[in-house]
Amino acid sequence: MDQPHVPPRGLPALNLPKHLRSSEIPHYLGWLNYWSAATAQALGFPDPARDADLLSRARRTATGGWVVRLTETPLDLDNPAHLEALARAYERFPEIGGRVPPR
Repeated sequence: MDQPHVPPRGLPALNLPKHLRSSEIPHYLGWLNYWSAATAQALGFPDPARDADLLSRARRTATGGWVVRLTETPLDLDNPAHLEALARAYERFPEIGGRVPPR
């Protein structure tokens, strides 16, 4: 299978991992995300002006990475607030899933 799957509920289509521009870029978002220092830098996280909501549920690791929860409770795509939070995060980080052209 060389085609991305059809995403649920209006979420963006993600490219296959082999099409990501760098190994630091995550393939997808989950409820709980670990981003190494290199990943955070590649994503431009944190940006205090744009990431206040995410920072309220994030913590920095001893090695400079980040653990980021998208919602207070595990993602439930039947919950409109959770679906909106996931969609906002994909909009904020278009690199995730290889949705931006290579530089």
